Amino acid sequence: MLSFPLGFWDYVTFLVLFILGAAALTAAVLLLGLPGRIARARNHPEADAVNIMGWAGGLAVVPWIQAFIWAFKPTSVIDVRRFPQEEQQAIREEAAKRDQAAGAGKERRASKERRAHATAADHSRE
Repeated sequence: MLSFPLGFWDYVTFLVLFILGAAALTAAVLLLGLPGRIARARNHPEADAVNIMGWAGGLAVVPWIQAFIWAFKPTSVIDVRRFPQEEQQAIREEAAKRDQAAGAGKERRASKERRAHATAADHSRE
């Protein structure tokens, strides 16, 4: 097939090129999937979108950079189930105090409205 015989160094060259190609493919897969893996590890609510944008960003650099930044964006999603027991108890107590304060505020407003209606009714009788 070839007009010359392949020697030892030719096969070494092919092996090195194959290894470099495999390393480049592995690096591309790891790098393009990085934003998605970071987003999933941080429980990002839009982790799938970050992952897709990271892979699509391989065609152009700017979307990949945006996906990488987006993966680190702080989220307002808090998984309370994973808090320690003491933290869960403190959150429950704080919520109960807030509910109790809201209930007391409603009672005060209702009492004020009853007095206003009673005063208005007294004035209308006179």
